[in-house]
Amino acid sequence: MSSSRGDMDAESAEKEFGDPKYELPAVMARNEKTVREGFWKKMARVAGKVPFAEEAAAAWFCARDPETPIRVRATLLAALAYFVMPADFIPDIVAAFGFTDDATVLMAALGLVSSYMKPRHRRAARQALGLPAKDEE
Repeated sequence: MSSSRGDMDAESAEKEFGDPKYELPAVMARNEKTVREGFWKKMARVAGKVPFAEEAAAAWFCARDPETPIRVRATLLAALAYFVMPADFIPDIVAAFGFTDDATVLMAALGLVSSYMKPRHRRAARQALGLPAKDEE
């Protein structure tokens, strides 16, 4: 075996490791773990303080839906992970402004993928938050 073959394999492996098709699943898995472990804990603490609680919960249900396309799930999980993470651009303890960055990130993500948010996701969110059902037309 020549050493150049070993170097070529290492180079190929390094190129493949940096390829986005391999990075996305790893980042998505990390975001999914963050959201799974922290979303409802944080929501229980802040649901009454944030005006976007229902949208965040609907996004959670949409991201967990196996019928939701992978790119939509990735977008929602990234936004929800940002909401869950304790360190963000504007700390949540800053009165009146603490959740503005969380809301901006979530609303931007929802703007991109809103067509995938189904009535069943919104119903599940309202139920999980203890809100009355909305009349659907």
